[in-house]
Amino acid sequence: MAIENYRMATLNAFVGKELGVSDWVEVDQARIDAFAQCTNDKQWIHVDVERAGKESPFGGTIAHGYLTLSLVAGQMQEMGVIPADASAAVNYGLEKTRFLAPVKAGSRVRNRVSLLAADNKGGGRVLLRTENTIEIEGEAKPALVAEALALLVA
Repeated sequence: MAIENYRMATLNAFVGKELGVSDWVEVDQARIDAFAQCTNDKQWIHVDVERAGKESPFGGTIAHGYLTLSLVAGQMQEMGVIPADASAAVNYGLEKTRFLAPVKAGSRVRNRVSLLAADNKGGGRVLLRTENTIEIEGEAKPALVAEALALLVA
């Protein structure tokens, strides 16, 4: 989806504003298991459904914090946070990332994004700083809040 009038040349007009909210994404056990396999983080609280059901303080398995964080980039692209007239966008880093609540297997999450800064770096490059709040459907507390940096190239 596109953000109206949102282009490389107009980024500064959007600083301090919410850019939008992504669609909901389900974080099911299959996604958690695939992430565990890919990262080799197979801690029982993520992958052992039976044990987590009995021993976890959350009543079942939970997603890895980094799995939840990894959803940010795709959700930002889906929302149009990378302007259509940018030829490329590169992840540049993260600031002030906090994991605030666990994402239980089967939960749905979405990303609420605000533009904090758009710093011109010269040569057609702009460094975007966005605040990403990953909300958990039906929960008062977000899963995480992270400032993400993306380097845009015109």
